Amino acid sequence: MPTMRVRRGDLVQIIAGKDRGKQGRVLEARPTERRVIVENLNIVKKHQRPRPVRGTGRMGTPQIMPGGVMEMAAPLPVSNVMVVCPVCNRPTRVGVERKTVKDRLVPIRVCRRADCRGEIDRY
Repeated sequence: MPTMRVRRGDLVQIIAGKDRGKQGRVLEARPTERRVIVENLNIVKKHQRPRPVRGTGRMGTPQIMPGGVMEMAAPLPVSNVMVVCPVCNRPTRVGVERKTVKDRLVPIRVCRRADCRGEIDRY
């Protein structure tokens, strides 16, 4: 399974596309597709028809999920986002360093800026 240096919950900044310059949290990371879904960014409209929801109505009557034009966040290529460092609050490339935690070598993501080198992961 391919790995990415962007994970769910990271604060990222969009560096290309219609939402360039905006920041948001990663809701979902899809390593096999090399894409991420960022909260409230890359919004697209999806037309959805009304459909029944199973087993939620009383007395056996099906409830209906409303249709219409829904707005939802679409996946972005991971190459179009940069992780924002929690230490220096700037978008950065991500490096990996190995650190000993409880007598084990653990990979920790770090900021690649020369004046920062802060840890992105908290252990």
